[in-house]
Amino acid sequence: MTPPQPDKILLVEDEITQRRLLSAQLGKQGYTVLEAANGEEGLRLCLDNPDLRLVITDLMMPVMDGFQLIESIREREIRYTYIIVLTALDDKKSIVRALSLGADDYLAKPVFQDELHLRLVGGKRLLQLEGHEELIFSLTKLAAYRSGETGAHLHRVREYCQILGMDLKESQPSLGLSRGAVEEIAKVSPLHDIGKVGVPDSILHKPGKLTATEFDLMKTHAELGGRLLREVYAQTGSSYLFLAYEIAMFHHEHWDGTGYPRGLKGEEIPLAARMMALADVFDALVSRRAYKEPLVFEEAKAIVREGRGKHFDPAVVDSFLRTEAAWREVIAKYEEESDDRERFIASRT
Repeated sequence: MTPPQPDKILLVEDEITQRRLLSAQLGKQGYTVLEAANGEEGLRLCLDNPDLRLVITDLMMPVMDGFQLIESIREREIRYTYIIVLTALDDKKSIVRALSLGADDYLAKPVFQDELHLRLVGGKRLLQLEGHEELIFSLTKLAAYRSGETGAHLHRVREYCQILGMDLKESQPSLGLSRGAVEEIAKVSPLHDIGKVGVPDSILHKPGKLTATEFDLMKTHAELGGRLLREVYAQTGSSYLFLAYEIAMFHHEHWDGTGYPRGLKGEEIPLAARMMALADVFDALVSRRAYKEPLVFEEAKAIVREGRGKHFDPAVVDSFLRTEAAWREVIAKYEEESDDRERFIASRT
């Protein structure tokens, strides 16, 4: 087993002596500290480190102050970030303003090490409440195995979504994708077919073509999965799970409006679902399934290109074509795992 990694924490403080002192205290407590001298630098570090969940920030700073940083983090975050502000004990007005903008706690200067430790323990306790998501991912893997798909399929579509997202972030800035958003889309992508737990085995494992009635039943998995994740989102308020809902519910919608379950068209379809649509279809094309043999890459590529502006968002198809080499690497990376699983299944039959 690999040892747990130290927690990352962002420290935003323009006064260098105070920043070094706090950084040393946090280092002694086992944290990996990222430092910034103002809110603009701090926000950039947040966007570049999507696993960053703890932030300590001063309020009065040049370039971008702490109030603006809090607002910017809350506008962009997908998973919750715990924010502690630094302020003078008698500055009640600033404390109230920071809390109203979304700060979670505050520390009065000078900061005492024991108090700092306890405030952070409280923040980490709150963040751990999101642990239910790991259980959902485990259940998703069970659903994938039940439907005859491999764990490699989940890993591949996750990497495909990340490749698409990072390319679209650079090539299509108008889409507003941050690095953090790309990471979260990739993380929740394995939940796309969770609704298949509600589809009968006779349909999931049928070796031949489905009848019209059977296909209608198969299509219900999008609505089932979407409703399930929407309910969990409603209970938790986690925007992380709202992304998962969008992917599960809408990844079978088509750019031209001919998809299901709602018949959404063009940009009515959430961007994460448009990315997942191409990733899922492509992986199905190049994978062996109960009803088909795998296609070679060039055959699958031709089908994706043919679907540009029909099944798929043109911008997502263009991204796929630009990043073709990376997709080939993902296929090669997980090919051995798929072969090992097939040999294991053959040995049991």
